[in-house]
Amino acid sequence: MEKSRTNPVGLLDKAVAVANSMHRDELLFSYKGILYPTTVCSPENFKAFESFEARKDDVILAGYPKSGTNWLSQILTDLIAISQKKTPGSESSVNAEEPEEETYFEIGDAGKYERMTKLPSPRFMVTHLRPENLPKSIFKTNAKILLLIRNPKDVATSYYHFSNALALLPSYETWDDFFTDFMTKKMAWGSYFEYLSEWNKYADKENIMTITYEEVKENPALSVKNIATFFGIPLTEEQLQLVVERSSFQSMKKNSDKTHGSFGNIFFRKGGVSDWKNLFTEDQNEKMDRAFEEHIAGTKLGKKLKYDLYCKA
Repeated sequence: MEKSRTNPVGLLDKAVAVANSMHRDELLFSYKGILYPTTVCSPENFKAFESFEARKDDVILAGYPKSGTNWLSQILTDLIAISQKKTPGSESSVNAEEPEEETYFEIGDAGKYERMTKLPSPRFMVTHLRPENLPKSIFKTNAKILLLIRNPKDVATSYYHFSNALALLPSYETWDDFFTDFMTKKMAWGSYFEYLSEWNKYADKENIMTITYEEVKENPALSVKNIATFFGIPLTEEQLQLVVERSSFQSMKKNSDKTHGSFGNIFFRKGGVSDWKNLFTEDQNEKMDRAFEEHIAGTKLGKKLKYDLYCKA
């Protein structure tokens, strides 16, 4: 294995070890007005990928933290394997000669973008970045992007538990403290409402498909079928069922030791809908409802979120 490559679990192990020795105030840094985790992102990364050359057949998943990107990554990885005539999860779908590269685009070392030029197509990338902070070449090539969004109250709830479980991010003594930061843009990767607002400007483009966490939860088979169609990947009924089974929360949690090492329980906590009802106060509900109205209600993404169905007490 080339030592220069970024093994995802190894990268996380090292980052957590470094974060454990850091003061809470040092865990995040600001770049162009948005906060990022110091131990896995860097200003050097952001400068290095400005000249990154996207390919038309790149497969890109965009989603704010805790929107379900690990879940959809599993689905897309399996669909890519099928497109290459491999069986998802089998030995043949993993090339032992080709060590894993960290799929999260902005995470890792600055040298990864040079290494990515040598990766075979289709390259799979995940990002939490807003569109204006992605390399310009992604939009010039019209590479296909699956945009994943989730109801804001469950995003906040999941992010709270995640922040308290993973040393890379500042932890919080109370939910109230976290909620204040979430609503005042003090989160890693910035404000979720601004994220939605910026991506909404791209929502009508032909190379972008928007899907919600909730609709995948409601009908996994239809969602997988629609995603496969968008990326031009034909599926047999048997292949469809295999992808659906492998991407169930139970299956992914069971397999998380292999995929996420000791961090499995952190990344796969509940995987449900409406957990926010266990935390939000009436006042917090009203504040978030107002923020939603102000930033995103009435837009294409706002309507897609079905806020009244999933976010009204």
